[in-house]
Amino acid sequence: MRQLSGSDAFFLYADKPGRHQHISTIYLYDPSTAPGSRVDFRTILEHVRDRIGTSRIFRQRLVSVPLNLDYPYWIHDARFDLEFHVRHIALPQPGDWRQFCILASRLHARPVDMQRPVWEMYVIEGLDGVSWLPKGAFAVLVKVHQVAIDDVTEDDFTVALHDLEATPEPEEIKRRWFSEQAPTGAQLLSLAWFNNARKLVETGQSLLEALPGIGGRSVDADNVLHLDDAAAPHTRFDGRVTPHRVLAPFTFDAAAAEVINATVADASLGDIVLTICSGALRKYLADKGELPDESLYALVPMHVHPGDQQDVPGHRVRPVRVRLMTDIVDPLERLASIREEMAEAKALEPITAEALSDLQDMLPASAMTFAARTIGANSGPGKRYRENHNTVISIHPGPLETLYLCGARLVGYTGLAALMDNLGLNHTVTTYDGKVTIAPVCDREMMPDPAFYYECLQGAFIELLEAAESVNTQAAARSR
Repeated sequence: MRQLSGSDAFFLYADKPGRHQHISTIYLYDPSTAPGSRVDFRTILEHVRDRIGTSRIFRQRLVSVPLNLDYPYWIHDARFDLEFHVRHIALPQPGDWRQFCILASRLHARPVDMQRPVWEMYVIEGLDGVSWLPKGAFAVLVKVHQVAIDDVTEDDFTVALHDLEATPEPEEIKRRWFSEQAPTGAQLLSLAWFNNARKLVETGQSLLEALPGIGGRSVDADNVLHLDDAAAPHTRFDGRVTPHRVLAPFTFDAAAAEVINATVADASLGDIVLTICSGALRKYLADKGELPDESLYALVPMHVHPGDQQDVPGHRVRPVRVRLMTDIVDPLERLASIREEMAEAKALEPITAEALSDLQDMLPASAMTFAARTIGANSGPGKRYRENHNTVISIHPGPLETLYLCGARLVGYTGLAALMDNLGLNHTVTTYDGKVTIAPVCDREMMPDPAFYYECLQGAFIELLEAAESVNTQAAARSR
């Protein structure tokens, strides 16, 4: 039995109808590398059954403490049913990319069952109409609640499901699962009394040590979120989110980043991605007649790993607020400004995220529940909490090696983020096999035309690349 940390519990308490706090990962496969050039659902089901002992995520469910007097506990589910979690779907003909995106967005929008292990897996066939995928290609969508995802377990599903070879040598999975008897309410209340008493003492001691640093360098606005005094301008992506989602993944060749990088020294892939998203937002909102005169802001989560705590479970993320420079027309000038903005943010001391996470863990469950509900109830236009950013852009480097599922080669990989009120647009960026994928997820009411936003992403990328190529060509001509 393992208790949730305060930072993880926040995602549980923030989970509400219409803004469920789970994330999804989409994997796309070419079965031609598998035995017989085919992978059926039964084979995948048995493969997952063989691998569920490799990660604690697969079989653990949450047990709540009565009256939320303490944080919930993870226990191994005695009634685990694999076939409840692994499901089989096929697209109707023609099985094109738009059909798949509609299906994936609907699956992503549905909540996971919080009374069971908090994950689902969908095997999706019938993608024969996707022009850039081989015939017989299939997809797997894995959905996991963020309460189960931390810096240690974030890649557990990817690692557990895949092999580095199409036909790997059979190996014995040594880490097996075991069931646990759920604790009684009396046992949980007894633990809650002890934990709350301990936290009261520890919190007092820790605050005496932490507050001097927090009151100075560590927790001023610039150090925590890289904030300035300006609130983010209002856009259509503010306000309450509905239960419905749309997505519009855009993929480009990572080699293009090298061409762009040659024009703006020290620009990272992240800087380039932010610039593409900035350009897309400019195009999309300008088309609607809604582009603000001032710059939009993005929240960019930066993972923090304290040197001696890389294996400690829990979210260790320093959110950095950056201007997207949507008020700058020239794409290369916009890239240079974003690069400077991010360089300043990266230079800040990472201790802030660690300190704040530690303080979260010291909060009693009742206080964390109240905080999550209060923030949700008092945010939005005209509410107590101002909008400090317009979107989230999270960058997640993917696997470095080519991966296989039951012999089928993984050819595409991307993630889908959760939405919250006042954050109706969230971009997840992944890298794999020389490709970079920007996967925006948005509330359907806020973005009824996701195909157009895809065109905006594509147009922003082409605009940036062509500008870089022009500069490079001129520089080469001058050097001759």
